[in-house]
Amino acid sequence: MEIKSEVACFGGTQGIYSHTSKICDGEMTFGIFIPEEAKLGSVPVLWYLSGLTCTHENAMTKAGAQAWAAEEGIALVFPDTSPRGSDVADDEAYDLGQGASFYVNATQNPWAPHFRMWDYVADELPALLGREFAIDLERQSITGHSMGGHGALTLAMARPEQYRSVSAFSPICNPMASDWGQKQFTAYLGSKSSAWETHDASHQMLQKGFDGPVLVDTGTKDPFLELLMPETLAFSMGKRRQPGHFRLQQGYDHSYFFVSTFMEDHINFHAESLHAE
Repeated sequence: MEIKSEVACFGGTQGIYSHTSKICDGEMTFGIFIPEEAKLGSVPVLWYLSGLTCTHENAMTKAGAQAWAAEEGIALVFPDTSPRGSDVADDEAYDLGQGASFYVNATQNPWAPHFRMWDYVADELPALLGREFAIDLERQSITGHSMGGHGALTLAMARPEQYRSVSAFSPICNPMASDWGQKQFTAYLGSKSSAWETHDASHQMLQKGFDGPVLVDTGTKDPFLELLMPETLAFSMGKRRQPGHFRLQQGYDHSYFFVSTFMEDHINFHAESLHAE
């Protein structure tokens, strides 16, 4: 693991690091905020998955999450949104290829050799962080924005034993029925929709739900509502009678002004689960 930078932040440390990923077959970069409490023992960890076109830096610098995480003594991890490099497949469109992994394990060429972000986020990066930092992998929760909200919800429902709570900011809720999903799933996973189901939050919520706290926020003035399809997730939560909070925030859009406004709510929401015995 290579240190790119480390700076003091709210009594703790905000660092950026890179490492060679066996899963993604290349160099990956991530950010992690370690609170002051880690000097005394291991701390719980909250994963933040970013959206289309983002890197590890967007939420790290724009969401204001470190202030609230420091108050709760929680580590924050900001993975990149995809593998990168000249040897990694890409596309001219912003919503496919580098910066647009949709957090799946690609099975189709040319994406399969590197685009294995599901295993990277769920397995490889946690194992690395557990070796390098004072974090407690028995206390993990996950959140994300847009494409990252989709990733957070689907990972949590697929691995309820790993994550204590899940939240999402304006998630892509029904990618199997959206242009933000059908195109990417066909490219990464092939044309059979049965291979897509694990990666559709509305479908998984109806079939499995989540045995833990759920919080979802979406702005009523989000310009991407037709692509996000929040009503499908709300329906699935209601149909399953899933305990949780599904909130439409009046007047808010898809930006980090929206995310930063409700970040305190989300950190406090996860802290309750992460600090529970």
